[in-house]
Formats: sequence, C-alpha cells, structure tokens
Amino acid sequence: MNPQELTGSVAIVTGAGRNIGRAIALELAAAGAAVVVNARSHHEETQAVVRDIIAQGGRALPFLADVADIRAVERMVAAATQHFGRIDILVNNAALRVERPFQDMTQSDWHSVLAVILDGAFNCTKAALSQLRASGVGAVVNIGGLSAHTGAQNRAHVVTAKAGLVGLTRALAHDLAADNVTVNCVAPGLIETARKPGLPEPAHHRIHHPLRGRHGAPDDIASAVRFLCGPGARYISGQTIHVNGGAFLS
Repeated sequence: MNPQELTGSVAIVTGAGRNIGRAIALELAAAGAAVVVNARSHHEETQAVVRDIIAQGGRALPFLADVADIRAVERMVAAATQHFGRIDILVNNAALRVERPFQDMTQSDWHSVLAVILDGAFNCTKAALSQLRASGVGAVVNIGGLSAHTGAQNRAHVVTAKAGLVGLTRALAHDLAADNVTVNCVAPGLIETARKPGLPEPAHHRIHHPLRGRHGAPDDIASAVRFLCGPGARYISGQTIHVNGGAFLS
C-alpha cells in the first residue's frame, strides 16, 4: 500500500472521537488525507484526535455536529470546504448502540437510533454530495455491523438501522456511479472498544465466535476503510465488506 495514497484528499469521519471512528480518522490521516473529525458533543475527544493527527504531520479540523440535524451537518460541510477546499471522502460512522428489550422500547428509543445511523448517513451524504461529485474520485463508506446480518437480542432498532445502511449503500452506488463516486459498507464483527463503565458485554458478542480466535481491533476496521477510499478500490462499489475474523461468513 502506498504510504501516502490519499495525499491531497479531504475526508469527513463522523463519530470520530473514540473507538472505530477515531481509528479511521487516524488511518486516513496516515494515508495523507486531511480529516474533519466529527463528534456530537465530546469536544475534548475530538481535540485529542486532531492533536494526534497534527503530531504525526497531518491536517485535521474538529467539528461538533449532531448528524441527525441537517442544518448542523450543512454547517460542518461548509466549514470543511472553506478550511480545506474540497471533500473527497465521507465515512458515515456515527451510531448509537444501546440495548433494550423490544417490549420496553419506546417510539422515542426507536427514532433516536434510526435518526443517528440512517438519517445521519442521509444528511451527511446529501450535504457533501456536490463536493463528492466534483472530486472525481469520491468515496462514501458506511459503517454497518455484524448484527445487521445475523440479528441480535435487544437491538431491534440498531439492527434495523444498520441493515438500512446496506440498502442505502446499494442504492447510492447506482445513483452516484456516473459521477465516479464509490459507495461501500464495512461491517465490523466483534471489535474490542471502550464502553461506558458498568455496561455488560453485548448479548450477540457471547454467541458469535471468530475463527481467528480473538476479537478484532478498531485498526482492523480502519484498514478496510482506508483501502476502500484509495485508488486500489475504484472498481468496488455497492459492496458490504465483512471484517469479523470469520465470525460470520457471507
């Protein structure tokens, strides 16, 4: 892999303050891209990621925005364009992964998850569309999930939203092909991420077993995203790439 294959590109990574999003932002920066590091409210986390990128010689801009709020997203895209001059890559990673038994799930619970995952991907792609089209090598990567393909207990809203990203990926691959914009989905498997203290291990983590004998790391997902955003993946579009160590074989 060319160590600087994304030099000159500009990426927006949503939900990039921690875990998988953070790893993706750092990986794209390592490949030479300037990165807009987005989070909804964790200013200190976004600043920390930006500092890490700059310390490695990269360029980055922190931006707090709720991806479910189209106006906030439009301001983020405008800031990215003003600061860096273009947008070539969009990674729709922002998500809520709360667990709740279906019988206890309220309509508000349902909509809050779909708003971040599905509406967020729609809002960000829509707002960045003119820049992605103008790029000539635009790439959208949606971050899905294992449970979208296997189901999971107590996650009806999350499973539904993540499955929706697969459909959105396929639809947008058709809509944006003429503009040379690729659209793909990366579906992480069981990934070791930092969780809030006291939260139990997700139920579906206990029933799936990677063939590799270990859980993955955020960097495993980031590597796949980097590839899909680079010049070696220009003939790949509309695909869901499973990164799960063999826990699920599509």
